[in-house]
Amino acid sequence: MSGAENSISVEINLHLPALLPSDYCPDVHERLVLYKRLANADSFEALEKMTEELVDRFGDLPGAARSLLESHKLRILGRPLGVARMDATSETIQIQFTPHPPIDPKKVLTLVQKRKGWKLAGPTKLRVERVTANLAERASAARDVLESLQQATTS
Repeated sequence: MSGAENSISVEINLHLPALLPSDYCPDVHERLVLYKRLANADSFEALEKMTEELVDRFGDLPGAARSLLESHKLRILGRPLGVARMDATSETIQIQFTPHPPIDPKKVLTLVQKRKGWKLAGPTKLRVERVTANLAERASAARDVLESLQQATTS
């Protein structure tokens, strides 16, 4: 990953609580350290190790902690695509790209034309209509969109 790619901040909002609850990890300082480590995790392997550590130390992940980890996975997937922000609600997934993302606009246009529910919402926004009922469905739908966009990268 290049330095420029690594410096891109990707904001992910799944519209579900995404945190380490105090009844899961009671120590405030420990939670802050874990949040920082999660924010610095830059690979799926690093996140997997953190997930294993959390389960080993605190037990099965509550829903809010699973949301937090899914958000970080989407952040890692979105960064090399030039995603600045992803908003995934129960009905839509909206992606805001950085200026000049490393994506071929013609390939994105082809995806929009071929895929049901895909629309361009301005020069740097993609909107995908996708109904999801829970975290697993929403994270999977968001991952599908990002994986489809990977095919449109120019690098």
